[in-house]
Amino acid sequence: MDITFDKVSHIYQKNTPFEYKALEDVSFHISSGSYVAIIGHTGSGKSTLIQHLNGLLKPTEGKIQMGNFVLTADKKQKDIMKLRKQVGVVFQYPEHQLFEESIEKDIKFGPQNFGVEPEVINQRLPEVLKSVQLSDQLLSRSPFDLSGGQMRRVAIAGVLIMEPNLLVLDEPTAGLDPRGQKEIMDMFYRLHKEKNRTTVLVTHSMEDALQYADHVIIMDHGKLYMEGNPIEVFRQRDALQKVGLDVPEVIDFLDSFEKTFQKPIDYHGQSMDELAEVIARIVEGGHQRE
Repeated sequence: MDITFDKVSHIYQKNTPFEYKALEDVSFHISSGSYVAIIGHTGSGKSTLIQHLNGLLKPTEGKIQMGNFVLTADKKQKDIMKLRKQVGVVFQYPEHQLFEESIEKDIKFGPQNFGVEPEVINQRLPEVLKSVQLSDQLLSRSPFDLSGGQMRRVAIAGVLIMEPNLLVLDEPTAGLDPRGQKEIMDMFYRLHKEKNRTTVLVTHSMEDALQYADHVIIMDHGKLYMEGNPIEVFRQRDALQKVGLDVPEVIDFLDSFEKTFQKPIDYHGQSMDELAEVIARIVEGGHQRE
């Protein structure tokens, strides 16, 4: 699903003493099938921005085009439910949204609410369980009997079973330990590739943005501050520090290595093992392999 923001602004409580402009003149384009990370500190406009992606909010000014859907301030979107059917949102702590008496009912609730035929839901269920690594033997159990990590996987399954064209991830690893964070992020990336799905990740982790995203958008005080290829953007140390952001650790290390050995390393997303091989050759007096 292609997404275009054209000079979008959003004002909360407009024309009141509490008026607050959360987004101001924001323009960008997200190509279908891309993985985009949105980064910025609290108050930068990230949450307001993603709430426009499924029509929870609409622009106060400007226009948003999402596939065949157009959102503007002066036009009521008649097919808003059709849009929301195509957009899956995984909020922070999605397990807090669980409420059904069994895991199966909770996962099926979304598509049932949107009128998906029962046989279609039943066909999708095994694949979704496999995607989130949950056993079908758990389906009859209460989601509240599970561990926190398993509860999160149930909540995510309830989003994935809708088969959204756009998946929005709002800090999806909040509260998880490092292993759980990596498992969840790797799962989303695998599904992104398998489904050729447009994925938007809101994160504070520069490392996650660098590892998974092919495009980054940096927000600051409601405005689009920077955007582009993650590696190119994260090399701009001074610009990032002006908005209180640090470069990812791997970029920081490679910059320090270049200063020490006067040998730049062409970084294009290599694994740590691959980088270690390159560094070993340089230290031993060799050269990088092309």
